Amino acid sequence: MIEAPRYAIYFIPAMESDLYKFGRSILGYDCYTGESVPFPADLEGKAADWHKVTVEPRRYGFHATLKAPFHLASSCSEKQLTSAVINFAKLGHRAVCSEPDIRALGNFIALVPCEQSAVLNALANRCTTIFDAFRAPMSAQERARRAASRLSARQLQNLDRWGYPYVFDDFRFHMTLTGPVPAAARDEVLAALRWLFSRVCGEREITVDRLALVKQLHTGSPFRVICQAGLS
Repeated sequence: MIEAPRYAIYFIPAMESDLYKFGRSILGYDCYTGESVPFPADLEGKAADWHKVTVEPRRYGFHATLKAPFHLASSCSEKQLTSAVINFAKLGHRAVCSEPDIRALGNFIALVPCEQSAVLNALANRCTTIFDAFRAPMSAQERARRAASRLSARQLQNLDRWGYPYVFDDFRFHMTLTGPVPAAARDEVLAALRWLFSRVCGEREITVDRLALVKQLHTGSPFRVICQAGLS
């Protein structure tokens, strides 16, 4: 049986931006080209094996999730989904600027806004609801895998209704930079990532100004950008 691809709607910085160049180098993968990229030399020796530390987020590319990965409903086509993303971006959603920070979120590290934005949260909420019409129902295996995490009752309800637990009140905008980092190495890794970010990006704000539609051909393969749409 041929495995169906998965799609997701992300914020991914412009390919030529310093923010994207920073993120792709940290993860070692460029989701625009589908190619591996070298890690910064400054990360050598951090957390023992940087390739291993970033293996989990690498296949997703440098991004923030707005609509979590899903299989396409049988009644929908990729062309229809692409058109919907482009049309949605034209509806007057304004770009959002935020002061950035790099923090530990549990056992992994991510780039986050210093303060959560109601406008940004509202954009994610609209992506969750509007694009759900394109989502195929979860398989029993997928639900069991998700539910095996320590989810609250509300997160389980989100999972069953929207296919993903971390939406609405449980949503937090973040751009993942690592997988699990051992506690003993976390402070050192945080310091190295903050220094690299400052060197590459300076003190500039994060500007969420576009949507990206990404595609994963099969389980384990990396996500690739197939469409971008600027927020008007």
